[in-house]
Amino acid sequence: MSEKIGVGIIGANPDRGWALTAHLPALAALPQYELRAVGTSRRETADAAAAKFGALLAFANYAELVRHPDIDLVTVSVKVPNHREIVLAALEAGKHVYCEWPLGNGLAEAVEMADLARRKNVHAVIGLQGRVSPWINRIRDLVAGGYVGQVLSTSVVVSGEVFGESIESANAYLFERRNGANLLTVMVGHFADTLCFCLGEFQALTAITATQRATVTIRETGDRVPVTVPDQIALSGSLVSGATASLHMRGGHSRGANLFWEINGTEGDLQITADMGFVHFRELTLQGGRGEETGLSPLTVGDEYRWAPDTLRGPAFNVAQLYVQLARDIREGTNCCADFDAAVVRHRMLDAIQASADTGTRQGYQTDL
Repeated sequence: MSEKIGVGIIGANPDRGWALTAHLPALAALPQYELRAVGTSRRETADAAAAKFGALLAFANYAELVRHPDIDLVTVSVKVPNHREIVLAALEAGKHVYCEWPLGNGLAEAVEMADLARRKNVHAVIGLQGRVSPWINRIRDLVAGGYVGQVLSTSVVVSGEVFGESIESANAYLFERRNGANLLTVMVGHFADTLCFCLGEFQALTAITATQRATVTIRETGDRVPVTVPDQIALSGSLVSGATASLHMRGGHSRGANLFWEINGTEGDLQITADMGFVHFRELTLQGGRGEETGLSPLTVGDEYRWAPDTLRGPAFNVAQLYVQLARDIREGTNCCADFDAAVVRHRMLDAIQASADTGTRQGYQTDL
């Protein structure tokens, strides 16, 4: 491998999308990486992306990109139904992989990809970037350090933002269950992973789901399209630690609180809020109180939790944090990043949530391999 890690991004649309919003700004700010190739499904957009982002190589065929000798790391930033085919090809080519969450269109696909990544002995990273958020790591350390004492309970009420009354046409696929990207898999998946990263996994849970909006409006046309996925998801249960936990994910954006999370313990309390429900990339407000204190006070997040350049803002920052962690893993042979095995655990949890909602029964899920 050359001094810089050569990256090829599949899904690098020059005009819109998550790669444009997060991956490309993140990589441009990090000296550990070099963008060497971009890939889209059409030659004209691939060439336009290469010209716009300064990549030497452009591909309209992902198979050619993943096999190119100058590519060390393949970033997969396409719709979920296309993850499996591209990820498996990249792994078979012996490349490191960064795949956006959800890993697969269902648990079986995630297991297949994780198994191959393990056999190929490459770094296969899942985009659960809440785990590298400075605020989330500060919360995790506070809890581990005894700030709240023994955790008694945690409660979350959060907005699902884009899963509301209207949607851009490019994102209408989010309301079709078969596509595997919806309020449960995306928003609950990200928040549940963040919660479990801080407090540990669920021992057992119960869940209910509802579809309150039978149709949503396409903003550009005013057309109404059917909704085949839930827009309300509520789950509660006990963590392995014994703490009681609840999470209510509401589709859309509230005029009130869009992210409200409390962690309550025998010695203190933590409260986390934000103006939007994206815990995995939003800047958070962290407050706490303990001992004889009768209220909450702001808690700082030190620079030791920030590895990416502070010039980055918004979604690109935590993605850059994950890329920094991945570069260290590749260079030093460590495994600090959330990998495909971690993604499988979260997919199992999502299946448990769905099974509980379908059957009305309490469910558990396997947290090891």
